[in-house]
Amino acid sequence: MTGGSLGLRSGSYGSLQQQLQSGAALPTQSPPLPARKTSKMSLSGSREKERILPRIFKFAGRRKVGMLLLLVASAAVLSFISAVTKDEDTSVSPESRIGFTDHVRNFVNPSRPSFNNFKPPFAPAKVTEVNSTSYSNHESANTHNKTQLSIPILPPRPHPCESFTLPPPPADKKRTGPRPCPVCYVPVEQAVLFMPPSPSASPILKDLSYYSEDNLIANESNGGSIFGGHPSLLHRNESFNIKESMMVHCGFVKGKKPGQGTGFDINDTDLLEMEECHDVVIASAIFGNYDIMQQPKNISEYAKRNACFYMFVDEETEAYVKNSSGLVDTKRVGLWRVVVVRNLPYDDARRNGKVPKLLLHRLFPNARFSLWIDGKLELVVDPYQVLDRFLWRKNYTFAISRHYRRFDVFEEAEANKAAGKYDNASIDSQIEFYMKEGLTPYSLSKLPITSDVPEGCVIIKEHIPITNLFTCLWFNEVDRFTSRDQISFSTVRDKIMSQVNWTINMFMDCERRNFVVQAYHRDLLEQRKELASLIQPPPPVVSNKSPGELIPATPDRLARAPPSRKLPGKISVKRGRDKKSGSRRHHPRAAAGKDNNSV
Repeated sequence: MTGGSLGLRSGSYGSLQQQLQSGAALPTQSPPLPARKTSKMSLSGSREKERILPRIFKFAGRRKVGMLLLLVASAAVLSFISAVTKDEDTSVSPESRIGFTDHVRNFVNPSRPSFNNFKPPFAPAKVTEVNSTSYSNHESANTHNKTQLSIPILPPRPHPCESFTLPPPPADKKRTGPRPCPVCYVPVEQAVLFMPPSPSASPILKDLSYYSEDNLIANESNGGSIFGGHPSLLHRNESFNIKESMMVHCGFVKGKKPGQGTGFDINDTDLLEMEECHDVVIASAIFGNYDIMQQPKNISEYAKRNACFYMFVDEETEAYVKNSSGLVDTKRVGLWRVVVVRNLPYDDARRNGKVPKLLLHRLFPNARFSLWIDGKLELVVDPYQVLDRFLWRKNYTFAISRHYRRFDVFEEAEANKAAGKYDNASIDSQIEFYMKEGLTPYSLSKLPITSDVPEGCVIIKEHIPITNLFTCLWFNEVDRFTSRDQISFSTVRDKIMSQVNWTINMFMDCERRNFVVQAYHRDLLEQRKELASLIQPPPPVVSNKSPGELIPATPDRLARAPPSRKLPGKISVKRGRDKKSGSRRHHPRAAAGKDNNSV
């Protein structure tokens, strides 16, 4: 009997535990078993089974019996919890295992699309519990409320274009100028999903406001214009002292709001429509009828529905568009929503173009991202793909391409003087002013800064306080000094970067030429067209075999024939000075085949 009891305690503990959990009654009778030797691992008969519990209570004390019952109850609870968890896991829909559902995606960012058949390149989304601590003004710091939030966690997997490497440039000795290079873009559907759900952090600066004064009096001794507010040098220096809350000059000083009585006046209907742009704005401008309007290509249907395409023009350009295209209503030309600007603040068309170029955050106060392209450029890649490539992929908030040849501000200034882009004395005065503030030639000691000279025809920006401050102060330099913004770029950048942990993505110029195609200015295109109409076809060659029979002029015969006339040569440019702005003007007389890629 002792052996039976030991066998029960050592080998039948698990079977007993299962019976107690199931609540089944112990058997009272069992079929007879053949006689055999008593084993430690079995019971001798049905009567032995009936005496299980009395033997347990006889040989084990009350404390041990209590421990046994406690273990049985614990095992039952654990089994119940595991069964419930398994049922919850099986109830999860397959859609939630793929990634974001439409419901979660719209909750995180309502502006995102609903792609039913699109599978994002993310691993299954996990749900974690986050304890968010909120403090009240009347409560102590030791008390807090815990809130459970279900947040989809994106796995830290690499970007689809992470392994893309730029191939070496083609070995073409005949072509030494700038050229495009390959760029890795993700599909538009994936680019939209990579858009940050919330604004990026703005280092130090959190609140940015702007000066506004209705009764502003012209004070040219301070520099700048009435539109810019005539900030003094003291105001200029204070604006570079980065603080948590700042007020700076940023154009549109007069009037109720940007576009109303400020000197850059826009129709109220257009202003209301511009305020409705909440996502991405693509903007350009043509002033002085200087360029031909280029239509974007390869734009997705999602971008056509959700992004804003705005083209700012003056009355002269509007009249040319009407006459050349025959359109009566020029509110929309292709994808562009055309906005006519009146009462321009400057006499120089180039300087007027700097207003929408650098102050888009003021014209579109509710937009999150902006892509600026000069009027001579044609966008050939979807804007969401461009934003993903140059901002979202590396967590940048400002991106601009560097010049393909020049990296030094001093070289850029000399190039502008040689090309007659502005008055030489004004350029020299600006460079001397910056030298007194510490401007030095570019060198490798400035790395990781790769260049001091941008190619400013494209600007990619997230509208947060620090980037808005940068473009405001950059505009103030253009308003005070020359309109050549490449000269003042590095000074403003370095002053801000010396105080805050913020940097700019200066990508290669060949990457810029991948998503925009550069055209010639309108006057040069028209002159080349006129020149082509003046060139007559070569005269036919007369044969001596039969009188009056003409032989077609083939290239080999034309090579042996003497030239019939002298074709025009290079362009002769007459340079004059603008009496009001001081900038040099170009008046090409004749045209030729020489390309001019200068801005």
